[in-house]
Amino acid sequence: MSKTTRPSGPLLARRGAVATAAALLALPPLAAPPALARAATGRPAGATHRAIPQRTPSGAAAPARARGAGRTGVGTAVVGGPELAGRGVIVHYPAHGARRLPPVHASSYVIADAGTGQVLAAKDPHGHFLPASTLKVLTADALMPVLRPDATVVTSALAADVTPNKVGLVKGHSYQVSDLFQALLLISANDAAVALAQATGSYRQGVALMNAEARRLQADDTVAKRPNGLNAKGQHTSAYDLALFARQALTMPAFRKIEATRVTKFPLYRKSSVKLWNQNTMLGTYPGDLGGKIGWTTQSEATFIAWARRGGHTLIVTLMHCVPLTEMTVATKLLNWGFAMDGKVTPVGTLARPLPAGVAAAHPAADGSQPASPGPQGAAAQHPGHQATGAHQPGDQRAVRLTQAAGVPTISLTAGIGALVLAALVAGGIVVLLRRGRGGGSPPGP
Repeated sequence: MSKTTRPSGPLLARRGAVATAAALLALPPLAAPPALARAATGRPAGATHRAIPQRTPSGAAAPARARGAGRTGVGTAVVGGPELAGRGVIVHYPAHGARRLPPVHASSYVIADAGTGQVLAAKDPHGHFLPASTLKVLTADALMPVLRPDATVVTSALAADVTPNKVGLVKGHSYQVSDLFQALLLISANDAAVALAQATGSYRQGVALMNAEARRLQADDTVAKRPNGLNAKGQHTSAYDLALFARQALTMPAFRKIEATRVTKFPLYRKSSVKLWNQNTMLGTYPGDLGGKIGWTTQSEATFIAWARRGGHTLIVTLMHCVPLTEMTVATKLLNWGFAMDGKVTPVGTLARPLPAGVAAAHPAADGSQPASPGPQGAAAQHPGHQATGAHQPGDQRAVRLTQAAGVPTISLTAGIGALVLAALVAGGIVVLLRRGRGGGSPPGP
């Protein structure tokens, strides 16, 4: 019969120390300070994106597309409702008094009521397209809540050198965040977008905040790679997501104020300034217009977001892959139809409500995409020469957004302090046990 040898006191203490240390390591970490939060840089393995479709004339056959590639709702519930999975024109006309949708040369659009969230009509609302500068509305949604308007940002080489469409930021010169947002939204300044992203702590952090905000808004068709919307591999959005960005932006007074501005001055360098004229000419020509955001690149063609209010209703129209220089004419036609038929047509879907912060942090895009690294530009933006003064506003909301964008789990302050106290007490007990074991202490049991 074999004899069982019981471990000695010191060995027991050491084993207890190892077990306790393992348990402590399993505790969720405390939230990182906003200044230390950094974005994850990995890309999802095997992530695929649908090729950007080409616009076709009215009545022509739709371009061939990879069925199910990179679309919201493939194999899952469609954000906004099942009918929004359609790729053609989606509308429910009333039995009587119907006003037909005007034919427009755009690959995708959404007409929605900002108040009720009802989608009145749409065309390929979840189709993936290049956003161009309409992505700057998401930039504002994500960064306005976390940057103090009176904070100053020193222009980096990356921001100063970006082209085209720039306000003319001077490398090494400081600019106020509020002025940068005006340049971003009024003249679509690409250099201002980069400076604002870097004001969060780094270019990567700014882009990560945009993707985190897209997930919070349930804009699952969107992957942002650049804060200014310039074309980038893997970057895309949809007309539906643009409507979500617009609806969120309309809740921010600072955003609405800028959008309603016709002209203002931007302090460029020392005593020199330049005038900023609002690119959205509908502001002075369309009754009830509240503002808008234009985008254009050769590949994206024209993209546009329009807001207008009449008779107590605020409508949003979003356009993607539209014939350049016709976007405002097209938006006017769709807005007119929306105001005429709002309350008369049966909605084809709804604009999703933002997710709670905790849920949004673990909510991936429907195509499996996660907030992505901006690539070489992000690495270059983190050189020691970049500075941001007073960039972060105090407040739990801002800290949570910054931390979640970096992928750092958070727990409450009370729980965090409790965990630290418990760790200290357990660690003290371990030290006493180890000391007793080394000094002899009580003899081992039988």
